[in-house]
Amino acid sequence: MPLDAKAAAPPAEAVRLAIRDSELLKGLAARRGLTPQSRNLRPLTPEEIAALKAQHNAAEDWTQVWVARDFNAHKVVGCYFCGQVLLGVYSQQVTLGPSLKVGSGVYNCTLNNVSVGDNAYLANTALIANYHVGPGAVVQGCGRIACLSETKFGNGQKVSLGLEIPGRDTAFYAEINVAVAAQVAAYRQTTAFLPAYEKAVADYAALATAGFGVIEAEAMVQNTPRILNTFIGAAAVIDAAGSIEEATILSSPDEPALISTGACIKNAIVQWGCRVETHAIVEQSVCCEHSSVENHGRLTRSLLGPNSVVSSGECLHSLVGPFVGFHHQSLLVAAYWPEGKGTVAYGANVGAEHTGKQPDQEIWPGEGQFFALGANVRFPADYSKAPYSVIGLGVSTPPQRVEMPFSLIRPPSQRFEGVAPAYNEIQPGWVLSENIYVVRRNERKYAIRNKARRAHYDFEIFRPEIVDLMLRARASLRSVEAPGEAQTREFYTDRHIPALGRNFMKERARLEGIAAYTFYIRMYALKGLLFGVKFCLQQKRDAGRVLEAGYIVDSRYEHERALLVSEFPGKNVKDLLQELVAAHEKMAADMLLAKEKDDFRGVRIVPDYMMVHVPAKDDPFVRVTQHETGELEAEVAELLRQL
Repeated sequence: MPLDAKAAAPPAEAVRLAIRDSELLKGLAARRGLTPQSRNLRPLTPEEIAALKAQHNAAEDWTQVWVARDFNAHKVVGCYFCGQVLLGVYSQQVTLGPSLKVGSGVYNCTLNNVSVGDNAYLANTALIANYHVGPGAVVQGCGRIACLSETKFGNGQKVSLGLEIPGRDTAFYAEINVAVAAQVAAYRQTTAFLPAYEKAVADYAALATAGFGVIEAEAMVQNTPRILNTFIGAAAVIDAAGSIEEATILSSPDEPALISTGACIKNAIVQWGCRVETHAIVEQSVCCEHSSVENHGRLTRSLLGPNSVVSSGECLHSLVGPFVGFHHQSLLVAAYWPEGKGTVAYGANVGAEHTGKQPDQEIWPGEGQFFALGANVRFPADYSKAPYSVIGLGVSTPPQRVEMPFSLIRPPSQRFEGVAPAYNEIQPGWVLSENIYVVRRNERKYAIRNKARRAHYDFEIFRPEIVDLMLRARASLRSVEAPGEAQTREFYTDRHIPALGRNFMKERARLEGIAAYTFYIRMYALKGLLFGVKFCLQQKRDAGRVLEAGYIVDSRYEHERALLVSEFPGKNVKDLLQELVAAHEKMAADMLLAKEKDDFRGVRIVPDYMMVHVPAKDDPFVRVTQHETGELEAEVAELLRQL
């Protein structure tokens, strides 16, 4: 659901809960009390020292090397020990890859103030300093893994999310999520909660401060030249990364984080299940659970929501919600986009220019926003009240606020006298009337692709807050109608309907928008009626009274019921159930037609198009919708029999 700062819990409370449950803080606390005695270690015997020397080991002070009771000196070869070094038992094999196992132990490494857990494998690493390496961990082929000074592992830093200059400063902590960041970064009309939040994060950062680094159990760290002041969580995989500095990598065996292939991370937090690879750069940012930055993508001073991907593009000073995709070379700057579920396509420049004074402008995209190929979006801009809208191919938009959901903004199809050349053409509700397929597909694909376990999202698109925006938009479109008079105007601009933004709209598009909004507003309400009737029958109550106010105590149903009464005056429950079936049949037909348009166009252009594309009638999303329609028809028929 949209993130409403007024409805959510205070951000400071979220930080306090994180302090209580944090894997990072628990891991650091466990290491602070680590001593040879707490690990039940003992000094080396003279015979063990002789054996270690014979195997090309050396120490600054052998009395500072502590070992497990069952220590096997033959498992340590070619090493140099400085400061206090704690070694465990190395009796088991570790897995380096599919069908590849080696015996645990410490080989050809320099260790300076290092604790190594049981059955870890350390090999061919130039320096490991001031680190705790957990049991079963793998560290091999690396350059320098060190904690050089007291560090907070990227926690406590402040970044302005949604603005390139100070103003939306948000303090980071390891478990921060989109909901918390959205409250802190925006809604600055009310800032009373900010001191409490910043105090809580400061307390978190103080607890996260340490003079040592950690590589947790079962983590694999290999072929990486530089890892400094970093906490690496359990089962994380660091493989051929470029460098990692001042970072927290949260990870677990069932949600391992992956940093690989030239990726560089600095002053950042990477959460469970994230992937940063193929020369990506993450700096002063947070990658929320199961997000990805890849293929030379760049995430700078931003927070990237769960399941979102920056691939080849660049994201700067932005708060990006879940399920946002950056494809190829694209740019997103100074965006406040907590609802996410959108796309920034190849060549799109969202933040193409500023005022020339200073970079102090911003954009608020709407949920499900699609920035098409080569779009140029100028600031300031607010599309937050126009969810699931499309900025069309190559369109350059002026600074504006648009409040028309499911709309298409496109280049002008014709010019009208009195319309500024910079104005584009808007078609309100176009996504509903011409491409309902993408709406239905989005609902299902997000639910299927979701990997986040800690953040919970409502994948339903036609829900009360979206429907309310459609109602407002429809009212705006109707506001220019004079009672009892025929419409004679060819076009409208923001002078006539402010919600259009700096665009013009044809009269035909106005009527089509009203029709599209009306159809799906009513369909939403009719689905609510189905719930109400089923609820009454299950509770053995009179289903004929479901249209009475207060008969069913449920806020969502009351919203739907009020619309039923206003949209279908005089109709009874049986009539309305039949209306629902007819509406679902029309939606299924429209969905098939929207997909068939691709087939019609494709076969005219590509000779073997239908040999390599699934026909619209066999598309899985089309088939599911048709199947749901059949089930609905049968269900309504049974309900009508019972009424």
